Amino acid sequence: MKIVVIGGTGLIGSKLVAKLNDRGHEAVAASPKSGVNAVTGEGLAAALKGADVVVDVANAPSWEPAAVLDFFQRSSKNLAAAEAAAAVKHHVALSIVGTERSPDNSYFRAKLAQETIIKSSPVPYSIVRATQFFEFLGAIAETGLSGSRIVVPSALFQPIAAEDVAERLAEVATDQPLNGTIDIAGPEKAPFNEFIARRLMASGDARPVVGDANAPYYGALIDDTSLNPLGEARLGKIPLATWLANLREGHPHA
Repeated sequence: MKIVVIGGTGLIGSKLVAKLNDRGHEAVAASPKSGVNAVTGEGLAAALKGADVVVDVANAPSWEPAAVLDFFQRSSKNLAAAEAAAAVKHHVALSIVGTERSPDNSYFRAKLAQETIIKSSPVPYSIVRATQFFEFLGAIAETGLSGSRIVVPSALFQPIAAEDVAERLAEVATDQPLNGTIDIAGPEKAPFNEFIARRLMASGDARPVVGDANAPYYGALIDDTSLNPLGEARLGKIPLATWLANLREGHPHA
């Protein structure tokens, strides 16, 4: 199959393209770097010619509320139109677990708007909602910097390795459209602050990590249900300990 990966040069996209090509598919990485811009529509028609499947893993360059909403609305509408014109058989999108449960998080609101556009398109679809990636734990920690400490939520957390995200996406992209949504998450669930503390410790960062039920996650308060699958989910295979060990050995791809 010809599978076009929008955002195919990024963290998830590059892994996904490699996996699909290894399995004998014609995977094409499409991004502004290759002259394909879903937000403006530039290069979309040419990139999607002959495509069976399109996987959208593009990430917004700005998290400013208006900018991120505009990014996902424009790109999703342009993709829907281009896919319909090219007779694409399956649209796969990477979203976030809990998009509908955190209305105070502007990024989640934008992803929910993206999902709405996908569902209204005539193109058969699958939406894969993932929990947060191990690769982002360091950056998440810095959002909780308070003096010499890191203060983050104490709510339950179930992050996943990017490698596992790409593996689940490859499975979905090469299967029949779900015309629905699935959740994917890491194999372990623990308090948010425990994951952050383990990540910092592995990199030799001695700053204390404090779990606080009132500490926000990107401006929004969360609880045990906010960021985790509430029902059935496809779980990744890579535990944090394995990912951290590979990180220390210089193989962060796990």
